[in-house]
Amino acid sequence: MLAYSGGLDTSFCIPFLKEKYGADVITVTVDTGGFTKDELEDMKVKSKKLGASKHITIDARSGLFNDFITYLIKGNVLKGDVYPLSVGAERVLQATEIVKTAREENAATIAHGSTPAGNDQVRFDVAFKVLAPEIDILAPVREFGITREEETKYLTDTGVAVNEKISKYSINTGLWGTTIGGGETHDSWEELPEEAYTYTIPISETPDEPEIVKIRFQKGVPVSLNDETKSGLEIVEELNMLGGIHGVGREIHIGETIMGIKGRIAFEAPGPMILIKAHKELEKIVLTKWQQYWKDQVSEFFGILLHEALYFDPVVKDIKAFLNSSQEKVTGDVRIKLFKGNINTMGCKSPYSLMDRSTAVYGEGTTQWTGLDAQGFCNIYGMPGVIAKRVEKKGEELIEN
Repeated sequence: MLAYSGGLDTSFCIPFLKEKYGADVITVTVDTGGFTKDELEDMKVKSKKLGASKHITIDARSGLFNDFITYLIKGNVLKGDVYPLSVGAERVLQATEIVKTAREENAATIAHGSTPAGNDQVRFDVAFKVLAPEIDILAPVREFGITREEETKYLTDTGVAVNEKISKYSINTGLWGTTIGGGETHDSWEELPEEAYTYTIPISETPDEPEIVKIRFQKGVPVSLNDETKSGLEIVEELNMLGGIHGVGREIHIGETIMGIKGRIAFEAPGPMILIKAHKELEKIVLTKWQQYWKDQVSEFFGILLHEALYFDPVVKDIKAFLNSSQEKVTGDVRIKLFKGNINTMGCKSPYSLMDRSTAVYGEGTTQWTGLDAQGFCNIYGMPGVIAKRVEKKGEELIEN
């Protein structure tokens, strides 16, 4: 059973596994978004052409949103304050579906196309070992140290044409964003050329008029777009398209890999970046200061666990319970402006707003306390610092004398 994405690495694995191990290869593509029906059909045809005895496609987009993306939104999870974890969640879900399918097909071995340097090898291996310890794991590209150039030559020699872009870049397309690795990403100084990107439009070609979108959240989850009720899956897909037109959500991320070295990827994630920014703005008027503080700590830890292949640690269940509790009153509307690569929040409102004018007015018009009350508060609030400074001065005088 080969986890198949249609990219260079997994395409190489089909004929290589047949030749090297005499294996009967069944390919399975777990669709976590970003593909058209035609592209999925092309992957099936390509798999058969490369020698697979059978190809299976599983639509896991709704599962990805319901089981993973909802928590990434609730937690406003951005790795390094930049990257929305486009791949980590996908790999856990893909591994889970692949194990189910492998058992249904009585596969003795599960193979994947990960390299020896990246995070995906760890994610797949750990998930497979947790979920199916009885099934063997193969990763030919890793085990034989095969380069992308060697993979391209191998396939070309067997009569399979390889797209030049696929040969140079490793592209992962998904609902929660598309990542691009290889080429210029290996150098921290280099910029990716325009042709490396897949669907976000260059700023110079974006519309000269902004687009205003209104997103409604219910208990932290998006439920409507521009007053039209939609599923979370539909909202992400539509925001990916709208955001791509306005050139938003395109960025480069440098961070720590699971293996302990620095890694760099480019990504396109308009929908995730829009939703996280909108959701975070809504939380500001609904959550208390300490709710926000502790949720930020827990959310960052959740992101680390998911990104670094530790999703199956029991603490994840506890974190999810905390995140769900924190979202009980995160309900309301947010207006967002998309323009020339920028995502700007224009306003938000909620029936649970702690900034409601009838409850608490900020500024000179406040009726919650008098001027004398405020003066007394200032006197008491700064007292620890006043006392500390007074003691410090007294101590210095005693030492001098």
